[in-house]
Amino acid sequence: MSNSLESHPQARISALAEDLRLLIGRLKRRLREQSDRGDLPPSQVAVLLRLEKDGPATVSSLARCEGMRPQSMSSAVAALEAAGLVTGRPDPGDGRQTLMSLTDACRDWIQAGRAARQDWLSRTITARLSPQEQDELAAAVRLLKRLIDD
Repeated sequence: MSNSLESHPQARISALAEDLRLLIGRLKRRLREQSDRGDLPPSQVAVLLRLEKDGPATVSSLARCEGMRPQSMSSAVAALEAAGLVTGRPDPGDGRQTLMSLTDACRDWIQAGRAARQDWLSRTITARLSPQEQDELAAAVRLLKRLIDD
């Protein structure tokens, strides 16, 4: 009996899943290297992305969404505010609460980072892959989308 991965479909799928997970992790690291995220810890980056996606929010709602203690979120938000990335204003529905939102400078910084990552990836695809390989990559991307789409 052969011990190859082809004769063991579950082992083949497991190896493929591991390769894909590791490759995506490496790609994420390479993309992160292409933009200036400063020295922000992942928790602060998550807050910025949450505010960008969902709009203004209170510190307590950010803490719930990110699964953090309110005290930890308060520290993260205070650091972001000191860096000029978020600002607070009274909640019109409850003046005791403060709604945090991204500053214009932060929005520009996020957009510049995305543009830098997009540019690097576009240049790398063009430089390293033939037109046929680019078509194969497009097919692979369609398959990856099927893996994550509901």
